[in-house]
Amino acid sequence: MSIVTTLYVVLFYAATVILVGGLVMRIKKYAQTPAPLKIPTMPAPLTETGVAMRMFREVAFFESLFKSNKWIWIFGYLFHFGMLLVLLRHLRYFTEPVWFWVEWIQPFGKYAAFAMLAGLLGLWARRFLVARVRYITTPSDHLMLALLVGIVLSGLGMKYIAHTDIISLKAFALGLLHFSPQPLPEDAFLLVHLALVATLMIVFPISKLLHAPGVFFSPTRNQVDNAREKRHIAPWAQQLEAGER
Repeated sequence: MSIVTTLYVVLFYAATVILVGGLVMRIKKYAQTPAPLKIPTMPAPLTETGVAMRMFREVAFFESLFKSNKWIWIFGYLFHFGMLLVLLRHLRYFTEPVWFWVEWIQPFGKYAAFAMLAGLLGLWARRFLVARVRYITTPSDHLMLALLVGIVLSGLGMKYIAHTDIISLKAFALGLLHFSPQPLPEDAFLLVHLALVATLMIVFPISKLLHAPGVFFSPTRNQVDNAREKRHIAPWAQQLEAGER
C-alpha cells in the first residue's frame, strides 16, 4: 500500500473508534442525567403512545421547529433530508451486491447534495443576518458549518468536476469493512472529501450535532403529561427516600 492509503486507513479506523466510543459515552451520560421535574412542552401527550407519536413527528418532520419558524424549518429540512438521501446513496460503496432500494434511490440521491448545500447555506446565512442568532453564535458554530459545506462541495467536485474511480473507491471501502485494506485512488477531491468526513466523525461526539441522539432524551419531549395522576420522582430521589426510611 502507498503512504496515502496507509494514512487514510489508520485515520478512518481511528475516527470510527472515536465516533462510536464518544457516542456511547455521551448517550450513557444522557440516559443517566436525572430529570427531577415534569416539564413536557405543552400541549403534551397524556399516554406513552402519544409520546412515541410526538417523538416520531419531531424526528421525521421537525414539528416544533415548523411551528416556531417556517424559514428555519425549510432550510433545516432541506439539509437533513438531503443528507439522509446522500448517506443512503453512499451505501452502494459498502454493500455487495448493492441492495435493490439503494439502487432505486440513486437518481434522487445524486441531486440531494444540492438540497443539502442549499439548506446549509441558508442556516449559515441566518447566523450572520439574524441579530439575536448572531449574538449567540460562536466560532465553533461557523467551523462546523464550514466543515459540512466543505464535505458537500468536495463531494460535488468528484461528481461534476474531476470524476473519481468509484470501482477502486468501493474496493477501498469494502476493504476497510473486512479489515483487508485496498489501494485508495489519490484524487484531490476524494482525499479532501474523505479527510473532512473523518474530521466530522472525530468531532461529532463533542459537537452540537449531538442533538441527533440527544432529542430522544429531552424531558420536554419524552415525558407524559400525567403529573396529576402519578407522582414523578427521579431514581436518585427514590434512593434518597429509601435511605431516610
